[in-house]
Amino acid sequence: MKKTPRIDLFFKRKNSEDSTSQVNSFSSIEPLNSQSRPEKAQRVEINEKFDIQALERDPGLRLPIWKCPIEKRDEVRRSYIKVGPYQYGPSGLDAFTINGFRSWKKVRDGKNCSFLAHIGKDLISPHRNAEKACADLMNQQSHIAQHIEKLTSQEIAENRLRLRTSIEATRWLAFQGCSFRGHDESITSMNRGNFLELLSFIASFNDEITKVLDKAPRNASYTSPTIQKQILQVLATKVKSAIREEIGDAKFCIIVDEARDESKKEQMSIVLRFVNKDGFIQERFFGVVHVKGTIASTLKESIFSILSRHNLDVQNIRGQGYDGASNMRGEWNGLKALILDECPYAYYVHCFAHRLQLALVASSKEVIPVHQFFTKLNSIINVVGASCKRNDQLKVAHASNIAHLLSIDELESGRGLNQIGSLQRPGDTRWSSHLKSISSLMRMYSATCEVLLNIVEDGTTHAHRGDADAAYEVLTSFEFVFIMHLMRKILEISNMLCQALQLQSQEILNAMHLVSTTKLLIQNLRDSGWDELVASVKSFCETVNITVPDFDAQYIARRGRARHQQDELTIEHHYKFDIFNAVIDSQLQELNNRFDDKAMELIILSSSLDPKETRISFRIDDICKLVEKFYPQDFEDYEILQLRTQLEHFEHVQQLPDFITLESVSDLCQWLVKTRKSNIYSLVFRVVTLILTLPVSTATTERSFSAMNIVKTTLRIKMEDDFLNDCLLVYIEKQIAKQFSIDSIIDDFRDMQERRSKF
Repeated sequence: MKKTPRIDLFFKRKNSEDSTSQVNSFSSIEPLNSQSRPEKAQRVEINEKFDIQALERDPGLRLPIWKCPIEKRDEVRRSYIKVGPYQYGPSGLDAFTINGFRSWKKVRDGKNCSFLAHIGKDLISPHRNAEKACADLMNQQSHIAQHIEKLTSQEIAENRLRLRTSIEATRWLAFQGCSFRGHDESITSMNRGNFLELLSFIASFNDEITKVLDKAPRNASYTSPTIQKQILQVLATKVKSAIREEIGDAKFCIIVDEARDESKKEQMSIVLRFVNKDGFIQERFFGVVHVKGTIASTLKESIFSILSRHNLDVQNIRGQGYDGASNMRGEWNGLKALILDECPYAYYVHCFAHRLQLALVASSKEVIPVHQFFTKLNSIINVVGASCKRNDQLKVAHASNIAHLLSIDELESGRGLNQIGSLQRPGDTRWSSHLKSISSLMRMYSATCEVLLNIVEDGTTHAHRGDADAAYEVLTSFEFVFIMHLMRKILEISNMLCQALQLQSQEILNAMHLVSTTKLLIQNLRDSGWDELVASVKSFCETVNITVPDFDAQYIARRGRARHQQDELTIEHHYKFDIFNAVIDSQLQELNNRFDDKAMELIILSSSLDPKETRISFRIDDICKLVEKFYPQDFEDYEILQLRTQLEHFEHVQQLPDFITLESVSDLCQWLVKTRKSNIYSLVFRVVTLILTLPVSTATTERSFSAMNIVKTTLRIKMEDDFLNDCLLVYIEKQIAKQFSIDSIIDDFRDMQERRSKF
């Protein structure tokens, strides 16, 4: 079929020669729906020469682009782009330059240039007042900018509130040592874990928090486990930075110990001991490190790596505190020796608490009756506490005894007195637990006997009845009661030293004084404590109906007459010399061996600055000797000469009224800072801080392991090492972590990496 002329005309390309004739030939043809369709604009062809250089720049007068020759349109566009926007003259639009267009483009970020051209065409017209057009545009630009700024500010406030809630929840859980995640954190779960449940709890009391949590983007809600760890990492980093800033340029001591966590990983705890700017002794937990081996070289590399990472100079180490393990205190290959090779003034001090533990345990094993006593004590506690039923019977019997004694005025009543407790087991690593175990048994002695008799009569098996009968036989023997009273007396004397050595801010001179007084009191017990002890034992036996043997009768060994036994050996002689004196002598010998003052020249010389010692005799020569022999690196030659002069002046300071109240070197250090005499006697103050830097015990590291058992439980054995370290830092040093504002935490969190949301 042949196409109609109109369709032909529509699709056929016209040549310049016959364009006029074709138009005329078809002009008589009437188009379809001529009344409804708008007349098409005819394309204007410009045959004359088109001058690019003569383009009109005024947007209101220039030729529209569609009227330009088709082959010249790209060239026209490039020409207009090259010359830039048109600027009106002195009509008031001088300020509306290209900068104005650029700022407008920033406001409408994401729009193309055609939008700007459209605005310019509407507002900047030759038929309108140019000044008013500029003012309108600038006002609109200002309003839009203010609106966008308001929206952005509101968005930032909502994002910070959302993150603030997550930080509060993370910090609270870390302070309590709680887990974060749940087994099932889906929306349909009844328990989504501590973190999400805590967020929900917080939101329930604040509608604004609920609103921002509900409208949070799925990819920027900041509640994921990764975000929780990052928040905790920020907190831990700030804690470490605060500790590092607190140390400053001061000399410090490292206290190290290692233990296995719940997942059987060997963890090394590091504590730094130093004197802060206010003169107080500080022992700060600095983290745990997973070590693959406990050889000294591995431990040393890990310690030095952490110190260098935080710009702590190893040459500023002035003390090492470890337990008595061979890998720690070995003379040649121990950690002590390896660090001394690089830091010759990092003096090693064996943990005093560990020494005391070794002394007391060793002495208990030396005397056979005492060793047997603790074995029997464990057996009695095991029998009585073997079941919940027996434990309940013990508490009921003890409550009945307390009520009876109160009724006959044998016990003093009052708030906190006569509490209903249970028998406590003695521990191998805490000697103070032995005192608690003995004290609880003496307090519940009658109730324990009653429970054992009930088991003997009503036990379910022959084994149970037999064990209870043997335990009752031991418990009601005079020898058991005698050793129980003796060990309680000895442990009460040494308990004060045990508790003091666990203090975080304990100073080494004060510890040595307590060791000396402990020895003195134990010696006094040996010299004049026998009669008082026997009287108290006999009184106790009469109360609980235990037969007291005749002390003047001949003593017969239980396993028959010993070969070395004398015929005239009395029962009193056996208890006084074979048990009483033997136990005390063993204790004193171990204490003297473990705490040998003659072998601790450094501590002896350091005692010259103890206020108690200075009131008796101010030994200037000993202080100077201490500096010259042990701390030459911390004093220049001329400072050593000046030190003697300062000490001569300082000797007269002791006459001040407030100096008389000082009891220790720690008190002296704080007093010097408080009275600003640390600036006057700067060299004396330097010596005092070096003395206080020496470690006393590893109690702080042991406390960190106790915290590790709380944080890393059986259900959290998959914790990563970095996450464990961050949790422990925030948990142990929560006093520091509480000081950080939420805004500072948000800022540090924002700067960690690029975030989707603005903060």
